[in-house]
Amino acid sequence: MGGTLVSDRRVVAPAVNPFGAHRAVEPEGSLPYMAGQLDPGLPLHPGEALIEVEALNIDSASFSQLLDEAGGDTKHVARRIMQIVDERGKMHNPVTGSGGVLIGTVVQTAGRERPAVGDRIVTLSSLTTTPLELDAVLEVDARTHQIKATGHAVLFDRSPYALLDGSLPERLAMSVLDVCGAATQAKRRARSGQSVVVAGAAGKSGLLVSWVSAMEGARVIGLVRDGTEAERLARLGIGATPVTCDATDPLAVYHMVRQATDGQMADLVFNCVNVPRAEMSCILAAKPRGLVYFFSMATNFQAAALGAEAVGSDVDLMIGNGFAEGHADFALSLIRDHAPLRAAFEQLLG
Repeated sequence: MGGTLVSDRRVVAPAVNPFGAHRAVEPEGSLPYMAGQLDPGLPLHPGEALIEVEALNIDSASFSQLLDEAGGDTKHVARRIMQIVDERGKMHNPVTGSGGVLIGTVVQTAGRERPAVGDRIVTLSSLTTTPLELDAVLEVDARTHQIKATGHAVLFDRSPYALLDGSLPERLAMSVLDVCGAATQAKRRARSGQSVVVAGAAGKSGLLVSWVSAMEGARVIGLVRDGTEAERLARLGIGATPVTCDATDPLAVYHMVRQATDGQMADLVFNCVNVPRAEMSCILAAKPRGLVYFFSMATNFQAAALGAEAVGSDVDLMIGNGFAEGHADFALSLIRDHAPLRAAFEQLLG
């Protein structure tokens, strides 16, 4: 064979591993996100922890899709969530490909010291990768996207989580932790003197990105849906410029951002909207060699890549990563230490 390596295509049942491939039902041996179905059953494997589930925080893109599909009927949303979890062994929306996070109490561990039995935690890995079994969905809050439920979930050895220390109401903490990666990503990338456009600036991730970008010395231009959202952004007191527009209308966004930046366009654009078809608006808002960061799980990355090419836009496109070292502590500290930001989140929670 002249040294050529030929892969062995036989499927081999995986040993227990820290990434959770041993719980993939199909395709067998796949990583949890790629699996069509996970096994949430007992007993635990070494390195795992069992969580008694109390609530789910469905990510914004997923919840919006489910609510639209249900015609606004939250009881239908509850049934659909139960159906998805029953079929897939995880909360993995088949339309958006996204999930959310959960809150619960550790009730059993297998060969690990942390988290310990009795710890109350929020999972920081997506529900699309978390083995989950629900007994019931008790309540659906369409305003917050939070779902009261009973059941159990499995935490893998490498799955990130945050301990709840009681410093914030748990409902608020879960809401922040669902999008906590946004704050750290903004801190890493926003710079003094930059123009930063935030699409969806009055939502949870958008509020964090706007606050941190301003904290780093950038000028923030926030794309919002209406006057209520513009007022919420203005009340942060960070000097952001609200621009009321439809984030799915790329030409309108282009002209508004061009006007707001005196024709210079944005150095950095964050897509934090919870609806699809905002890719080109964000791309056209960026200047040549600017960076567009897609934090939204409603993003079609193929549309972004091919769309940028089609309009000759030489910008860098970055897939949002919800995990960053220290992201949970950083985001929670922002809420604890800055009253206007906390007030904006509490308004969203109602």
